[in-house]
Amino acid sequence: MLRLVLIKTNKELILKQAVETLKKGSILAYPTETFYALGVKFDIEDSLKKLYEVKQRPKDKAMPLIIGKKGLLPLIAKSANPKALFLMEKFWPGPLTLILFAKGNISSYITAGTGRVAVRIPGESFALYLAKRANFPLIATSANPSGMPPAEDAEAVMNYFGDKIDLLIDGGQTSGGLPSTIVDVTGEEINVLREGAIDRESIKRILDFL
Repeated sequence: MLRLVLIKTNKELILKQAVETLKKGSILAYPTETFYALGVKFDIEDSLKKLYEVKQRPKDKAMPLIIGKKGLLPLIAKSANPKALFLMEKFWPGPLTLILFAKGNISSYITAGTGRVAVRIPGESFALYLAKRANFPLIATSANPSGMPPAEDAEAVMNYFGDKIDLLIDGGQTSGGLPSTIVDVTGEEINVLREGAIDRESIKRILDFL
């Protein structure tokens, strides 16, 4: 595993190397606005399979995606209804993951066979810069074996995975805190599946304007 320490003066070089790593089908560990995440390019099946094995993730657990702009949604989602678009406008970039109907060619490693895909534009963090630079969707699943606490620093990632991952971007200690809120917007009524950094009432108040 290659470990690169992120500082202000090398961010552009590290972003370039991170994107190249993803395009090659390798597994990347990187800091988000809360914890560290593991990522691979969304459309490389072998990489998705390997990531599932590395995390020891149950087959019925989907893996969320991040994107750098809403214009990438047609690559992964069939459509987005007015409520979904309104929530995107109000909370992206930020800690809101939306469940949308997936396009038919999206891997079952991403959808867990549900026909749905979880996606967000991350808040201010290396993850946001990475998603923008990549210009393609990538996995953002927590950097921990299933059932273990999320990794808040690079040392924890190394202890969990060692050489099972290919590149670790060391951005120091992350802020931790609450995870993203997950909202299913595939039906007429929205369904908050996990209340996280954005509370239910905030979402309800925003939707009351529609």
